[in-house]
Amino acid sequence: MLTIRIAEKRDIEACARLLGILFSQELEFTPDVRKQESGIEMIIGNPSAGTILVCENDGEIVAMVTLLTLVSTALGREVVLLEDMVVSPESRNQGIGSKLVDHACDWARDHGYGRITLLTDGDNDSAHRFYSRKGFSRSQMAVFRKML
Repeated sequence: MLTIRIAEKRDIEACARLLGILFSQELEFTPDVRKQESGIEMIIGNPSAGTILVCENDGEIVAMVTLLTLVSTALGREVVLLEDMVVSPESRNQGIGSKLVDHACDWARDHGYGRITLLTDGDNDSAHRFYSRKGFSRSQMAVFRKML
């Protein structure tokens, strides 16, 4: 049985494990369990920063997504940045990611957020198709980063 809920402190280790899987797949990131645990704890310990949703299958966390809170001056309201969407490899192709994204979108809408933005690797065509099917459209904006 699938259950989607807000992550709690007891979920930090399981979420960090999932992030290790995700960051092993992404070109720009390297897994570091201590950093991932620290980041997760900063979000769980400060709900104004965002919310982490986890999906449990028979009590085991098999997927997660992070919704970070931002303010859009263009919209004049809060928006969220969808990050860290990951389903464990053994749980993929079962509709779990789809249910989790639908839940995240409903949760954000129900909490009054005006937009969800997300980033994917430029060559991740399967993610692009997935998010397109979920109603997301490609932005004309380009991403720039500077490490501090």
